Formats: sequence, structure tokens, C-alpha cells
Amino acid sequence: MKDDFIFGLRPVLEAIEAGKTIDKIFVQNALQGEIYAELKAILAKNKIRPNYVPVEKLNRFTRKNHQGIVAFISDVPFHRIENIVPELFEEGKTPFILILDRLTDVRNFGAICRTAECVGIDAIVIPEKGGAPVNSDAIKTSAGAMYNIKICKEPNLAHVVDFLQQSGIAVFSATEKAQKLIYDVDFTAPCAVVMGNEETGISKEVLHHSDEKIKLPIEGKTQSLNVSVACGAILYEAVRQKISKI
Repeated sequence: MKDDFIFGLRPVLEAIEAGKTIDKIFVQNALQGEIYAELKAILAKNKIRPNYVPVEKLNRFTRKNHQGIVAFISDVPFHRIENIVPELFEEGKTPFILILDRLTDVRNFGAICRTAECVGIDAIVIPEKGGAPVNSDAIKTSAGAMYNIKICKEPNLAHVVDFLQQSGIAVFSATEKAQKLIYDVDFTAPCAVVMGNEETGISKEVLHHSDEKIKLPIEGKTQSLNVSVACGAILYEAVRQKISKI
């Protein structure tokens, strides 16, 4: 972890001004001071939303003098989905988007990124808060695939779903509560696939906004698959459909 984070008011401020990609930033509750006021303005200017936490959480990251702030750095740049979608249409592509709703396991995240890059996903959307860190462990698990795919960090996934639908992109949410199998929807048109949290699945708000709920067939006694395995199966069904249409 030591290579992924920095701490201290001035080092964090300078990192942001130097153009470093901030994955997550944690600020001590009720932090005050002139330098923090300067940093707060820089955060707002760069649309970086801090997580306000008790000092005990910061102490778990480092026992050194963190001055009430710890920032996690990512080697992977972040994009905005509203910029990517118009570019895809302008290039004559059929958008193929993956949304990861609060996926927390770094290895699952990295494995999914690897599969997504292999099948030609145009962008992966993750939430600003509540998702796995985009750190060296995730990059390593992805076998470097994260360097070759656009990662979009967005404040509200339900708003992303609405934007995609308004752009003519169908949104399919994977849930065991679905009636339709993955073989019953059309992945060859512009579409996005939503995969949920390992424990709680997709949030109710995102499910409500989706066009279709889809699931994989389960024949055994175990009622669910690992999320990265399930995601791979769904994405490769999309690949199969695309190849069959050629």
C-alpha cells in the first residue's frame, strides 16, 4: 500500500497540482487551517470529493504525521462517461459499456477489467465512493489491462444509467432475481451491463432505472457465481452474439 498513498496537507496539495490522479482522499472530520482551506479549494476546482472520517481511520493508514489527510494515488487516469459516449458514436462504434456498482474486492475488480479489455468493452464505470480502489493490486490482477481501457469514476450511477438511456444505450442489470436469461436480450445494439456488489448486488435505484434485468442459468445447488466469473460469462455471450451477426 505504501506506494499507493501519500499523506500530509502540503504533499497532497502538490500532488493534485502536479496532475496526479487521486483515487480516494480521506480527510479528518472538522479539519481546519489555512493550508487545508487552500487544499479544499483545489479539491473543489478539480471535482475531487473527499471522504470525511475520524482520525482513527487515518491512523490505520499510517502512524506518521498525516496532518489529517491521506490520499490514494492511481496510475490510471479517470474519464467522464458523458465525454466518452459521444466520441464512440462519432467514431461509428456501437457502445459497449460495463458498470460496476460498488464492487469492493480488488482482485475481482482487476479480473473483471482484464476480461472487459479482452472482449472490447469501451469503458468501465465505477462509483466515486464505495468501490474497490484503483491501485497497484488492481492493476496487477488485471495483468495491466487497466492501462488499456477507460475507467470512468462517477458520483451517481443512477444518473449514469439515465444518461446512457438518453443516448440510446440499453442498460442490462445482472441479478439472480431476473426472469430473463442473458441469452434472451440483444447485446449487439448499443448496451451497458451492470454488475453489483459481491454481497448485496446492484442497488435498488440502479435496478429501478435499468431497461432489463438478466441472469445466468444456475443448475446446481449453489445459487450464485463469483462476480468476476459471472461477468465473464455475460460479456462472452455478448461477444458470441456480435460474432454471429457478422
